[in-house]
Parts: sequence; C-alpha cells; structure tokens
Amino acid sequence: MPAPSHLIVIGTSAGGMPALVQLVAQLSPTLPAAVLVVQHFAPDSDGQQLVERLARHTAMPCRQPVDGEPIEAGTLYLAPPDRHLLAKDGSTAHLLVTKGPRENHYRPAADALFRSAAVAFGANVVGVVLTGMLHDGTAGLEFIKRCGGVAVVQDPHEAEFPSMPETALRHVDVDYVVPLGTMGPLLEEVTARKTPDRKTLIPEDLKQEAAIAERVVGTIDEVLRIAHPVPLTCPDCGGSLFEADHGRLLRYRCHTGHAYTADGLLHNAQQNLEESLWVALRMMEERKNLLSSMAARGEDSYSVQQEERIEEIKKHINRLREFLLNGGSANGSPAVAPAE
Repeated sequence: MPAPSHLIVIGTSAGGMPALVQLVAQLSPTLPAAVLVVQHFAPDSDGQQLVERLARHTAMPCRQPVDGEPIEAGTLYLAPPDRHLLAKDGSTAHLLVTKGPRENHYRPAADALFRSAAVAFGANVVGVVLTGMLHDGTAGLEFIKRCGGVAVVQDPHEAEFPSMPETALRHVDVDYVVPLGTMGPLLEEVTARKTPDRKTLIPEDLKQEAAIAERVVGTIDEVLRIAHPVPLTCPDCGGSLFEADHGRLLRYRCHTGHAYTADGLLHNAQQNLEESLWVALRMMEERKNLLSSMAARGEDSYSVQQEERIEEIKKHINRLREFLLNGGSANGSPAVAPAE
C-alpha cells in the first residue's frame, strides 16, 4: 500500500463504537489518507475484537497497530487498549505505540494522537471529534488548526453523548459540524484537496510537546521552554504543573508528561473535593457516635457537655450532607434527613 498524503485522526468515547461503525461504512479503501482512531475503553478490553467489529462494516483494512509500523493509505488503525497511538514522520511515516503518561486522564488519548499527527503531517491532517463524555480531543483539534489542518465535529444534536463535540465547538474554530450520515463523503472531499507543504506551519512549541510524548518523559528545562510554573500540582503524579504559553485553550502539563485542559483539571479537582468531603462527613458521623456513647456513660454536667457538643456537630453534619446532595451548591434545599 502507498504512503498516505493525509491523516484522518478520530477521537471518540462513550457511544463511540456505533458511531465508528456508521462512519467507516462510508469510507473507501482507495482513500488517499490513513485513518487513526482513539476510542476510550477499559485497559483490559479486547482491542482486536473491536478491530474485527469495524472490519465487518468496511472494505478498508482495519488493524491494531504495533510500534514502528509504517502508515499506509486506505487503512484504519485503532489504538490498542491502555496505549497511546502517535504518528511520526521521518524517512517513512510510521506509528508509535507507547505507554506514556495519560493526558486528561486518558490512555489512549485523542489529544496525544492529534498533536503528533499535526506535527508529522501539518496541513494534511483532518481531526474528527465524535460522541463522548468530557473534554478529550478539544486541545487536539486546536493543535491541528494551529498547524493548518481541518477540524470536523459530529453534530452534537445527534451525538449519543454530546459533551466531547460541544466542548470542541466552544473552544475551537471548527471547520465543519456535520451528522455522521454525511461525514464520510466530506472526509473523502477534504483529503482529495491539494494542500501546502506539510512542514511549513508547525509551531515550535507543538514540536517540543510531541517530542516529550514520544520519549515518554521530559525534563523541567524542556517544559519551561513552552510553559511557566503555576501553584498547582499534577493530580496523577503530584509534581508541579506548568501553564502552556501558546494557543487559545488554557492547558497545563507536568514535566513527566501528564497534560490537562483547564476543564479537565477542574473536573478532576471537583471529583477529589467531593471524595474528601464524603470522608469528612464519615469522620463527623463517627465523632457524633463516639460523643453519644460518652454522654450515655457520663454523669450530670459531663453528659450535658457532651450533648451540647453532639448538637453542634449535628449542625455541621447536616450542612455538609446538604451541600453534597446539592452537588456542591448551597442554593436550593431538597429534603435531607437530619442527623439524629
């Protein structure tokens, strides 16, 4: 098979396999592009079974790639479970399959694939974000646009899970928003166009980030070339975070390679805060129970003192429980069973 003139890179999550089946059925093996896909699934998933499912719906060869495999036109490559799929240019364009640091808590991550494709193929990349939850793919589409490529998003009104398409549309100047039923012909049309030399528009900061991902780990000096330190810690490794200096989308990364959009980092912080508050609620409930036992065994003034402390902690328990059951909002007061 010949080398591709273009790369089509696709990111999807929840609801992704039915969407991919519908899309690949529209693609021809004579496509001048290779199709690289990141689908979020569990690390212990059977990736080969998913490849075979896609292959039943298209004449295009479908593979689960291995590290160093050449990229061929008219071929679909699905990222293996728990591995990043990266594109790399050189004497021949080839794929890297690595277990590098997660990005936005995902491995494989659409952002990692999209960035590597943009650096390797420049304006000859078409990025596609399909149905899914949360934020993966948004930063990746911005990388592609900065390198002169094309951004395509599934119409969120028909997406089974619209979060990924909607987030991309909020933050990136997307070129096409289309339903799945017309996406195949659009991709055929876009990849048939002549584009500028693919090496003329690659920003240096994206080259640096791609190099860090390829080598699995970077250094603080390397990260300082593209970002500045901020008083935040990496939720995955506990290291210092750096705020990226380039691009419109607010992003963070640590020197070991973990990377986050601001939305992704905020979502993680909210989850951690909620977990901590549930622990605090449990500890207060235990303290209340212990004080109750002490009051029952005490005498007169001692028991009165413990009862006062119990009433005080009940107030804190009820406030915290109401806060948690309201999803972190102090407004609105659903019926909450008071601490007894």
